[in-house]
Amino acid sequence: MSRIIVVGIGADGMAGLAPASSAELRRATVIYGSRRQLDLLDESVTAERREWGKPLMDTVRTLRDSTAGDAHVVASGDPMLHGIGAAIIRMCGAYRVTVLPHVSSVTLACARLGWSVQDTEVISLMTAQPRTAVRHGGTAIVLSTGRAALRALAIALTNSGRGDSELSVLQQLGGPGERRHDAIARDWVDSVPDDIDDLHVIAVRYLPEGRVWGLADGSFTSDGQLTKQPIRLATLAALAPRPGGRLWDVGAGSGSISVEWCRAWPGCTAVAFERDEKRKTFIGLNASAHVVDIDVHGEAPEAFGDARLSDGGVDAVPRPSAIFIGGGVTQPGMLEACWEHLPVGGRLVANAVTVESEALLAQWYSRFGGELRRFQHYQGEPLGAFTTWRPALPVTQWVVTKP
Repeated sequence: MSRIIVVGIGADGMAGLAPASSAELRRATVIYGSRRQLDLLDESVTAERREWGKPLMDTVRTLRDSTAGDAHVVASGDPMLHGIGAAIIRMCGAYRVTVLPHVSSVTLACARLGWSVQDTEVISLMTAQPRTAVRHGGTAIVLSTGRAALRALAIALTNSGRGDSELSVLQQLGGPGERRHDAIARDWVDSVPDDIDDLHVIAVRYLPEGRVWGLADGSFTSDGQLTKQPIRLATLAALAPRPGGRLWDVGAGSGSISVEWCRAWPGCTAVAFERDEKRKTFIGLNASAHVVDIDVHGEAPEAFGDARLSDGGVDAVPRPSAIFIGGGVTQPGMLEACWEHLPVGGRLVANAVTVESEALLAQWYSRFGGELRRFQHYQGEPLGAFTTWRPALPVTQWVVTKP
């Protein structure tokens, strides 16, 4: 069976390749790649050069089905870092693919800036919107699609209160045309310099640093259907978000739990299920205001059909790492559907404020274990010339990890 050899190449072209990579390209009979990457090959490479077709994956299928001998692919930098290498392996199988990586643009950028690679987040805008690259602190290397994406990122940072974030655009890394541009985000809201090459990465130091845990209730648009701040903090602790986690927020109301989840760690996203059209609008407004990624669906559990599990994860919506039920616990089949869609090791958190919903959680606690808790908090309010304590509704919470 023919093999596929994927060779990473930098802006310095053939001169920067390791001997093994150069030898592979010189023995090749056909080489696939983008026009820019193919143009980096010198006259010592005699193979036929074929540009990627559109759509690109049709060409990858051709590689997969070919029996005409080894095929070579030239790719930018490290093909396994948001590159074509992983896509080829997924379609063709690791046993058929050999990857010879070059130094990645991320590594080169960190070297120029003096940043440690392991402490720097990598964010790709190849398939995501610039707003998804907004963070509340730390550093990141953002893989850009060009000058338009750079300006869009500057706008997103400024609109989210991060206009002081420091941006370093490093272009043509490792090549003779390497150059660096520095600015703060708000400086590039109106336009970016004309001499910035589209082949660049963006290094971001997010400022001001600091993350607000437990947003004020007033920072959400709502009709009063809102998990209040003290209970929201307890719920977030119970959900225990991790970087890149996915939350299903059932009976989401205004989406406050989803917003807090998405703000907890880089890469966290949420799916909100809410039947009320007005509240669904509130969720969208709150997601936009806090620059987080929330996918809004209709009433649960019927809307779970948009996220059916499969062996490879899910269709349409990634597998949830946690499910929160903030409303509709007593709806027939709700807990059963949530339990069915929760993967092994996932966390389920349900809050109840009525006797009926509390009784149902107690039954499930008896059946599956976990932790059953009750919260009561008071708010100081005026009483004439004095202050008194006004109790909020007590909240019963069931927390369980699916075995």
